[in-house]
Amino acid sequence: MKAAIYDYAKPSGCSDAIALVTPSEGMAKFVSGSQSLGPMMNLRLAQPDMLVDLRGIAALRECRHEGDHALLGAAITHAAIEDGKIDDATRGLMQHVARGIAYRAVRNRGTLGGSLAHADPAADWINTMCALDAEFLVTGPDGARTVAAGDWMIGAFTTALDADEILTGVRFRRLSPTARWGYYKVNRKPGEFADAIGVCIDDAQAGVCRAVIGAIDGPPHAIVNARELIDDANPARLDPHLLAAGLEPMSYEYQVHRVALQRAIAIVREYSRNPN
Repeated sequence: MKAAIYDYAKPSGCSDAIALVTPSEGMAKFVSGSQSLGPMMNLRLAQPDMLVDLRGIAALRECRHEGDHALLGAAITHAAIEDGKIDDATRGLMQHVARGIAYRAVRNRGTLGGSLAHADPAADWINTMCALDAEFLVTGPDGARTVAAGDWMIGAFTTALDADEILTGVRFRRLSPTARWGYYKVNRKPGEFADAIGVCIDDAQAGVCRAVIGAIDGPPHAIVNARELIDDANPARLDPHLLAAGLEPMSYEYQVHRVALQRAIAIVREYSRNPN
């Protein structure tokens, strides 16, 4: 099956792109890498009247520093992160995550912002940005606004982004030189979407110790203070957090998410013993 007929535009600026998405023009969709929307259109699950291609907007591919924060444009590809073509403000975390997304053809075209806007609960970036406590930078007809990590994902495939708004980038605090992180994904084979994701970041210099239970039915579950989970190896410490994430006790989902979180924390502990 092929996509239904649609119009196409490739503007050079965000304001031009936003102007194309108006109720009078029917249903238009912003698109970047098209690694999620493209297959949906081919299956006729999505039938937009127009695609507004954001790849021509240079500002969406920027990477810059803002004090002790990093700002990454939404159109940066997974491959650019994987290959180290942008400054990694996460001391290897984002490069590690990018390397495990799908396969190289997808990583060459798929973008950071496209994944975050699509908001598949099992995708890597939505869980990584939660762990980094990122801010989501949005622009639309009414101007620019910022959405906190905890407010971005409303539910599976649903975000705080309005149909006529563009996710322009994300901003997060750079990890300090002494920061430790662990990322563990459970999937049937490399490149597939995850059955469970566990993330842990310990940055004592910044006063941050967060963990995330990811690839659940809805938004990722953030553990704002994960210090006791790192300091105490007792697996029972994880149970209240798994229950708070809405996982049914002792189900397969419960067990596999426990393993993912446990192993992410173990990576952080191992780093503390072998920092080099």
